[in-house]
This record gives sequence, C-alpha cells and structure tokens, in this order.
Amino acid sequence: MKRLLVIACVFATAFVATNAAFAQFIPPGASKFNPPLPPPPPSPKIEVPVVPQMDAPPRQNYQAAPRPSFSDKITTCLQEGAAAGLSPSDREVYSRACANSR
Repeated sequence: MKRLLVIACVFATAFVATNAAFAQFIPPGASKFNPPLPPPPPSPKIEVPVVPQMDAPPRQNYQAAPRPSFSDKITTCLQEGAAAGLSPSDREVYSRACANSR
C-alpha cells in the first residue's frame, strides 16, 4: 500500500511539473530559446516653445567673452608672424610687442 502511494505521488508530481512547462505560450515558428522582447522606449517629451511677447521688455543676455591668457596672446602673435613670413628672430621681437599691446 505504501509503495502504491509513493508511486502515485511520483506520477502526480511529474504530471504537475510537465504541465507547468506548457503554461508558457510559444507562437508557431518561434524558438523557445529566444529571449523576450525588450519593453518599448518611453515616449518623447514634447514641450511647447516659449513664444516671445510683443509687450515684453527686451532681455539682453550678453556676456562678455573671456579675455585670452598671455600664453594665448603669444601663440596668436607667433602664428601671425609666421604667416607674415618673419624670420625666427623677427618673430620673437614681433610677438613680444604684439602680446604686450593687446
């Protein structure tokens, strides 16, 4: 009797385990080894642009450009001297005068 009960439990467990595998739906022609599709990307945010008003006072957001450093001035002056065809010694004199006057 015990043996019959154990065999019945084994068959019932095997039957339930095999039915659990069939609970997943696989469309025809597809492999069961394919990963699931990723979720769709979120929809883009659409923002309405700000329309300028005719009555609004003009807003000026002008910010002065940063001043070049002395190294930048020397580099620019050396390049200008080379483009003008100056010799190395003339470029040295020109770059000093040019960078100090800027």
